[in-house]
Amino acid sequence: MRSCELSRRTAETGIRLRLDLDGTGVGHIDSGCGFLDHMLTLFARHGRFDLDVTCQGDTHVDGHHTVEDIGICLGDAFAQALGEKRGVVRYGSTLLPMDEALILTAVDLSGRGMLCYDLHIPTQKVGSFDTELAEEFFIALARRGEMTIHIRQLAGNNSHHIIEGAFKSLARSLAAASAIDERFAQEIPSTKGVL
Repeated sequence: MRSCELSRRTAETGIRLRLDLDGTGVGHIDSGCGFLDHMLTLFARHGRFDLDVTCQGDTHVDGHHTVEDIGICLGDAFAQALGEKRGVVRYGSTLLPMDEALILTAVDLSGRGMLCYDLHIPTQKVGSFDTELAEEFFIALARRGEMTIHIRQLAGNNSHHIIEGAFKSLARSLAAASAIDERFAQEIPSTKGVL
């Protein structure tokens, strides 16, 4: 079963997370940050991942630790659930329209954590969410998930739509990359023999 359950506690956050890569898209998210809850619920739905997240964080300070640490945990969960990545497609990409926003995302389950981020978010906040934290989330996910992620904005000027498009597009790309190709179910998709 390609799933993972983990917990992480620091002086700033306490997180419990469960991820099932072969789920139905059900998300139960309680991060203490409403906008992030919404984004992770969409992420679960559009990736068809089952995702449960609870976080007790120092949101009275700001949302940074909560957002980054959930990104860390989600990356760790992907890495553990994928294991040695035997049989995965490896690559996935999505071009996603979100009203006037158009987001291109590509993923390589490369074993190398890297984020190439090109979103131009015009406002500093969506509700109480600091929009600069979207990049921090994606950085943490890419590094800890040992995956290469490219996220590029091709159009749009609404901060909410840009970020929502990025989360949805990433979910679709990750679902495609982590899917099992039955023709190669026992192979690791690399000439090196390891990812």
